[in-house]
Amino acid sequence: MTPLLEVEGLHVEFGTRDGVARVLNGVGYQVHAGETLAVLGESGSGKSVTANTVMGILPTPPATVTAGSVRYRGEELLTATEERRRELRGENVAMIFQDALSALNPVFTVGFQIGEQLRTRRGMSKRDARARAVELLDLVGIPGAAQRVTNFPHEFSGGMRQRVMIAMSLALDPDVLIADEPTTALDVTVQAQIMDLLAEIQREREMGLVLITHDLGVVAEVADRIAVMYAGRIVEQGDVHQLFANPAHPYTEALLASIPRLDSKGTELRAITGLPPTLTAIPDGCPFHPRCPRAVERCLGTDPPLIPLPGARASACLFAEDLV
Repeated sequence: MTPLLEVEGLHVEFGTRDGVARVLNGVGYQVHAGETLAVLGESGSGKSVTANTVMGILPTPPATVTAGSVRYRGEELLTATEERRRELRGENVAMIFQDALSALNPVFTVGFQIGEQLRTRRGMSKRDARARAVELLDLVGIPGAAQRVTNFPHEFSGGMRQRVMIAMSLALDPDVLIADEPTTALDVTVQAQIMDLLAEIQREREMGLVLITHDLGVVAEVADRIAVMYAGRIVEQGDVHQLFANPAHPYTEALLASIPRLDSKGTELRAITGLPPTLTAIPDGCPFHPRCPRAVERCLGTDPPLIPLPGARASACLFAEDLV
């Protein structure tokens, strides 16, 4: 089966005052219909840059895509015209942005912003677009949608604004939805509601979902597969159950060990020593070796590719086969 979305060998650089920052270094993953792929990693690992590259909204300059491929249903997007990218953006591949308050235009009502794409893409009248906006707001659980459609973004709470963003992203029935930390800064109850909403919509539409997050609890609940990113590359991929039960990369192992557990009350939380590397000076060899408790001399000079492992998983570690 052809994946809905394929990212392969993606390299992106940013020109900075301190030199060239290698933000993405060969990122690759696939998303199929009805599947949820969770992309994990610390801040600065390249999760959002990958998503923005897929959407075609990277600022250029300072960003430059130096290599790689992004395909939607087999169609190459990186070499497509801007007109074609605009046709696909929102219609076929949509995105929920991390900060809803910044992503929404403060001078237009939410109904106008949802309806705008329906008027321009579907040719709807203002009345029909408004009616559909009310339906979408109701779908995502906005109380009194018929009245709230005339409200401005600042008149909504953080959780409600996030629901408005979801409504906007679903307006054109996309095949692939990229959700960039959709539950950031929301309380636990609202987080659960939003993730349940996304899961329900995904089941109804057989939509592919790319969930960018650092919340391992959310991942355990909703993901089918996981891609773990570090220093602009994917260091482990695998089924969610395999990865949680038996991580095949020391970084994944360290991330999982840092989660508070109910059965370890009173024990000290394990932290990952050191800091992620500066992207203008990524160390030679395995980029995780300065922080890795398993590192040996060979790790300093060898940058391992993703090594295939049993069970349709892969790990970029010299000792991957010993870990599983």
